[in-house]
Amino acid sequence: MTDLSPAAQAVLDAFANASDGEYVDGEWQQDDVGQLAAALRAVADQVVPVEVHPEVYEDCCQYSDVKTRAGIRAAILAIATELEAR
Repeated sequence: MTDLSPAAQAVLDAFANASDGEYVDGEWQQDDVGQLAAALRAVADQVVPVEVHPEVYEDCCQYSDVKTRAGIRAAILAIATELEAR
């Protein structure tokens, strides 16, 4: 298994840790949308964090210096590419 960057690992963890569904009237209802939403929120946190406190988030937010739309797009695509290569 390939080691992931902290950003890609955070996205994968968010997806995996989100609820994948629930039983409703004895039948399993898959919640792919909830997992996807959690992963998208993690991407946003990694690429454009609300606040960056380097002393707290040393290994997180490797893309925190991204300032342009093109840079943000490139950072998001880099995470996607890394996850696909896994």
